[in-house]
Amino acid sequence: MQIFPAIDLKNGQCVRLFQGDFSKKTIVNEDPIEQAKSFAKSGATYLHIVDLDGALEGRPVNLEIIQQMKKVAKIPVQVGGGIRSMAQVDYYLESGIDRVIIGSAALTDPSFLHAAIQKYGTKIVAGIDAKNGFVATSGWLDISKVSYLDLAKEMEAMNVKTIIYTDIGRDGTLTGPNLEQMIALQNHVTVNLIASGGVSSRNDLEAIAELGLYGAIAGKALYNGNISMSDIVEVEQLAY
Repeated sequence: MQIFPAIDLKNGQCVRLFQGDFSKKTIVNEDPIEQAKSFAKSGATYLHIVDLDGALEGRPVNLEIIQQMKKVAKIPVQVGGGIRSMAQVDYYLESGIDRVIIGSAALTDPSFLHAAIQKYGTKIVAGIDAKNGFVATSGWLDISKVSYLDLAKEMEAMNVKTIIYTDIGRDGTLTGPNLEQMIALQNHVTVNLIASGGVSSRNDLEAIAELGLYGAIAGKALYNGNISMSDIVEVEQLAY
């Protein structure tokens, strides 16, 4: 299983949110470049970076910082947050970013997602963020009436190979991942699934691995010490 240490960027700093609420922000490191370097040095094999400013503004606000993070980490990086045009996708991938995550636009502009997949294939990851099973957009500020399962099925039909699923209600809460929804997704589509939101311990990572999922994202628990980088390295290497 691939485990992604998460770095969320806001105002040039590494932060964590509670249930996606921008007013409930905690700064976990004022230097995201050093954070990326530290994760890589401790054994991370892939980083998950979200431009929270970009998610709100619909443009790559923290692009230069992300490029520097990739340069110092020297490991693969996937980036999301406000990616709503092919020009943005082109720029990220041409600048050396390994995968781009298309989130809100996957719902609001499916033709864009489809075009990106046709052009870049597996370098495009689709993100589904949901609250109570319904898809959220625009930096989690708007909740649609679209089921996460229905959207996942549509993405699969477009030939999406990897989906990141985030339960907003669990994100940043350390209450454990929503395994029930992950199992439902697993039974609904055949793509690679990455679980995000609520991971609180090594036991949670092991539970996700036991489901046979492709990956998991670790955020708040990694910063507060509930999960160590050695836990991540060891769980990644275990065979379930």
